[in-house]
Amino acid sequence: MEEATVKTYKPRYYNPKDKGSIYEFCHSLRGFLKEPKEKDQDIVLVCIGSDRATGDCLGPLVGYKLSKFRYPKLHIYGTLESPVHAKNLSSVLSKISLAYDNPFVIAVDASLGVASHIGYVTLGEGSLSPGIGVDKELPCVGDIHITGIVNLSGMLNHMLLQTTRLDQVMNLADFICIGMRYAFALC
Repeated sequence: MEEATVKTYKPRYYNPKDKGSIYEFCHSLRGFLKEPKEKDQDIVLVCIGSDRATGDCLGPLVGYKLSKFRYPKLHIYGTLESPVHAKNLSSVLSKISLAYDNPFVIAVDASLGVASHIGYVTLGEGSLSPGIGVDKELPCVGDIHITGIVNLSGMLNHMLLQTTRLDQVMNLADFICIGMRYAFALC
C-alpha cells in the first residue's frame, strides 16, 4: 500500500495583540474559502483537542463558540460537549467522509512552539498532524489548518499542556472565532 503524501505549506503567523492582525487573518482565511464557496462545497470544521487539559482545549473551545452561530454549508465537529481527540479522531474522520461528498476541511488545534511564538495563531494550507507535539501518531487532518501556539515545545510536553494558562487559550480561541465569523460572513 502506498503511503499518502501530505501537501503542506509554510503557515502564516498572526499575533492577536497586534491591532491589524485580525484583519490580516480574516483576509487570508477568506482567500482560502473562496474556491469552496464558488464550488458550493460543504465546509467541515474539525476542532481537535480535549477539555481535560487546559493547553489542549483550544479546538473544543473554538468549536463550542462557533456552534452558537449558523452558517450555510458549515459543519462543526469538536466542541466542549463532544470533543474530537486522539481516541475518536479516526472514527470522526470516517463519519465525515461518509456524510459529505468532497468537503473542504478546516482543522483547528492547539500547538506547542518556540518561546517567541507563544500566543500566536497560525493559518496554513495543507493538513496538520495532531498529537505530534506529544508523540502521538494520528491521521493528518485538513485542507487548511489553524493552530494556536499555547506553550513552549520541549521536554515534558504533556505536562506543559496541563499547566498552560487558560487566559492564553481563551485569547487564542477568541481571535480565531472572531476571524472565522468575519470570514464566513463576508464570503
